[in-house]
Amino acid sequence: MLRIAKILFFILFVSSANGQIKDSIPVKIAIDTMSIVQSLDSTFVTSRNYPISQRVLDSIRLDSLNKPKMLYIERALLDSLLRPYYNIEVDSNKRNPYGRNILITPKYRMIVDQITSDTSYVPIPKKIDFFTKMKTNGIDTIEFSRAIELVNINRIKKARDPVWWNHENLIGFDLNEVAFVNWNAGGQNSISGLFKVHFARTYEKIYTLWSNEVSARYGLNNQQNKGLIKTDDEIRLSSTYGYRKDSISNWYFTAQFNFKTQFTNGYQNPDDTDLISAFFAPAYLYLGIGSQYNLKEERFSVYMSPLTLKSTYVFNEQLSDEGAFGVEPGQRSRHELGILVRTKWEKEIFQNVAMVNNLDLYTDYINEFGNIDVDWILSFRFKINKLFQASFRTHLIYDNDIKVKEADEDGVEVLYGARVQLKQQLGLGIIYNF
Repeated sequence: MLRIAKILFFILFVSSANGQIKDSIPVKIAIDTMSIVQSLDSTFVTSRNYPISQRVLDSIRLDSLNKPKMLYIERALLDSLLRPYYNIEVDSNKRNPYGRNILITPKYRMIVDQITSDTSYVPIPKKIDFFTKMKTNGIDTIEFSRAIELVNINRIKKARDPVWWNHENLIGFDLNEVAFVNWNAGGQNSISGLFKVHFARTYEKIYTLWSNEVSARYGLNNQQNKGLIKTDDEIRLSSTYGYRKDSISNWYFTAQFNFKTQFTNGYQNPDDTDLISAFFAPAYLYLGIGSQYNLKEERFSVYMSPLTLKSTYVFNEQLSDEGAFGVEPGQRSRHELGILVRTKWEKEIFQNVAMVNNLDLYTDYINEFGNIDVDWILSFRFKINKLFQASFRTHLIYDNDIKVKEADEDGVEVLYGARVQLKQQLGLGIIYNF
């Protein structure tokens, strides 16, 4: 009887097969006439006391009871029955096998415990679909009276290599002048000028450091009634090549070359005829290997060479015969092997005030080891503007091979030992950097 009641309850909400109800869902249900008849109690079939059941059964033709029939179910009824357990969606792009756009998917999934065989239902995660709108642009067709030629342009990408070379160029001229007119304290009118150049090329790439410098200075002073006399005369060349094992270390395995001489003849006084120096008399050549500690950020370096060859050349015959600058009389050169320590420090101590300190210390292994030759240049630059600057420079030299000649009371020149040589210069001039 329970089965009969379920069937009757279902048929009450079924419409006719011609599909006159608009909001309905087609469902295929196979109805077996014999099973229905056998299931129904004979009283329900023959008696007229149950008009509702009889009308529903009468609406089903007997010839259609032998095959499956498409029935229509009210959507409201289907929603009420399935909504708690299924998701019902309408998708215009998807159709079910019965031709409608309704999708029914379960909300829960059954899980069976492998040990107790108990069943449980867990919610199925919702599926989220992301839709992206694709924007397309169109253009109307344009007609040209002349044909358009297509040109292919080959683009070449050029990447600049890192700048490994650093250039420094400096040309300067200092001028000093003193003039007196009826000056009670007395004095001599004088004018002096100093021309100087400095060129530097430094190559620094990861493990390699190669520094090259060329500098020259030449100054003259003209005093009233005394003529011209040199105030400065110098030529310097240097080249330092260093290699380090890694890019972190500040120590370089270094080979260094240095050379210095002067331009013109030198005299003690403007009226003298006896030379005290000349071009390549003397000339000093240093060639050695060692190590260099370089701090690029601090602009500080120390070069130490345990093997340095020092060569002194005197190519003037008069000075060579006198044995000047440590050479044997009549010889043109002298060679020594010793230790060289060279330091260089550049620092801006105040705004627009820069200091440059160069110190060379050398001693020979064979001839009087421990007797140190000193060559120390300390200079300050005071920048006024881009074009003008003032400078102060001191140069101290001590070389045991350079002897001093002085005249005694009788006017006879006497050769004395080595002494400290000191020169100071203060000037104001024009500086051009490029």
